[in-house]
Amino acid sequence: MQGLAELVPRVMSDDAEQQTEEVEVLKSIYEGDENFKQLNDTTYQYKYKEGEKSFIVEISWGPTYPTEKPKINLEIFYNQHLLTSVKENILKILDAEAEQWLGCAMTYTLFECLKDKVPEILAEQTEEVVTARMEKVVIAEQMESKKPEKKEQLSKSQKRRAWDRAEMGRGGEKPRGWDWVDIVKHLSQVPHTPPS
Repeated sequence: MQGLAELVPRVMSDDAEQQTEEVEVLKSIYEGDENFKQLNDTTYQYKYKEGEKSFIVEISWGPTYPTEKPKINLEIFYNQHLLTSVKENILKILDAEAEQWLGCAMTYTLFECLKDKVPEILAEQTEEVVTARMEKVVIAEQMESKKPEKKEQLSKSQKRRAWDRAEMGRGGEKPRGWDWVDIVKHLSQVPHTPPS
């Protein structure tokens, strides 16, 4: 039993060690490649293009990667135009490839295995569907961007009357001295002429 307890931390440290090495390898391989992006030490993205069509694959490592397969994510905002069948096809290809490389650093291999298949993958992505979805987005934005009705602007005296009505409606009385004039303020505004 003690042998098993010693084995688990060693496997985890082996995975962590492999991950550290793979980070360095990925940085050196993809240096200067604008399609590659490192989000953090365990999450990477690669953008695939074919003419006007494109998509991004995101690969995230768990704590036991590469002993276990990484998480492959296509549900990012950039990919919202992709058909479900296209996403499923990409995931099927990557899952089959990852299965072969369990225990080995595989992020580079997964990104590269799609490169030759991009034209075939995106052939299913019809422009009509993309256009229809874009039209829906434009229509929705137009409906949301209707200008709110302008509120009527009240003058000071109209506001004061409305306030007075509200106060009286609540049964409130005006405080003592509400209409008093500040003598000092009033006298400071009156032009002062010295006696001759």
